[in-house]
Amino acid sequence: MSDDTTILNNDPRIENFVTQFKRIEGELALLKEEQKNLFDDYKQHFKPRVLREAIRTVRIRAKLGDDVAQLDNLIEKLDGKFGG
Repeated sequence: MSDDTTILNNDPRIENFVTQFKRIEGELALLKEEQKNLFDDYKQHFKPRVLREAIRTVRIRAKLGDDVAQLDNLIEKLDGKFGG
């Protein structure tokens, strides 16, 4: 075993990192489940697929900022040119 491996094996920061990482993974899983339940709660009012797409579109538009007018123009020109 190299000295680096020995140091890492005895370093409590590794255990601390792993503990925190697993806690965060658990929290992310809980949040993902909560998000799924939220969509389930509203699926009688909105199609979840359409709602997800609307959220995605709003986020894209927000990222574009002032360029959103160009996006709208391109969408208008491309509308109907692709199947779907």
